[in-house]
Amino acid sequence: MTTGTETPVESGAGLPEDSHQLSAKLRGAAVAALPPERLMPDRQPAYVASWIYVFGALTLSALGVVIVTGLVLAIFGPSWWHLSTTGLFVNSLHMWSVEVFFFAMVVHLWGKFFMAAWRGRRRATWITGVVSFVVSVGAAFTGYLSQQNFDSQWVSTQAKDGINSTGAGAIFNVTNFGQMLMWHIVLLPLVVVALVGVHVLLVRLRGVVPPFAPPDAPATEAKGTPDSQGEVGPNSQAVPTEGRS
Repeated sequence: MTTGTETPVESGAGLPEDSHQLSAKLRGAAVAALPPERLMPDRQPAYVASWIYVFGALTLSALGVVIVTGLVLAIFGPSWWHLSTTGLFVNSLHMWSVEVFFFAMVVHLWGKFFMAAWRGRRRATWITGVVSFVVSVGAAFTGYLSQQNFDSQWVSTQAKDGINSTGAGAIFNVTNFGQMLMWHIVLLPLVVVALVGVHVLLVRLRGVVPPFAPPDAPATEAKGTPDSQGEVGPNSQAVPTEGRS
């Protein structure tokens, strides 16, 4: 029976690190590319307290509710919410969280557009955000087609001719319920989660985009001070950082 403690020999404590081992190389590369102090900061520049930065966190929060309620609906089946009041409640949570998700994302995108959020080597951050929105629209569309009611039937028949006119109907059949359900609960959600994950990771690495500098500000400040790159500086303060971008 073990005591749950390891001796220095068992844990390898005190032994010199072999920098030639693959695990050591991978760990060093990961720490260099993704510094922990950048991934999990406890301080942000003071301007992050502005209301426009809230919508990134609100988008992430709504996405979390969408994923959880969507998983519950997927587990119990696409017809569950038609037959159960509990299922109807979960489906309502899913629908309204999607509404909040798109509202917050649209405000977030427009806010960052007018702030030129691609400044300071943040082009990839902006692109992943825009692509996430486009893919989310596709996920919402396939969600309408997965309701198994008159609305989904009407939407699918109306969309069929439009999609067939582009030639995409051969691979994307909106009247095929099984195909649309898999797009909605498997393929597109995985893409959205991956894109949002990369987007948040880039926000952590590149820092939160600063507002435009006043016209009379020095040229160096307009280009971006260390504070504007997400570093802690004299103008920084302890501001909640979760999900803001």
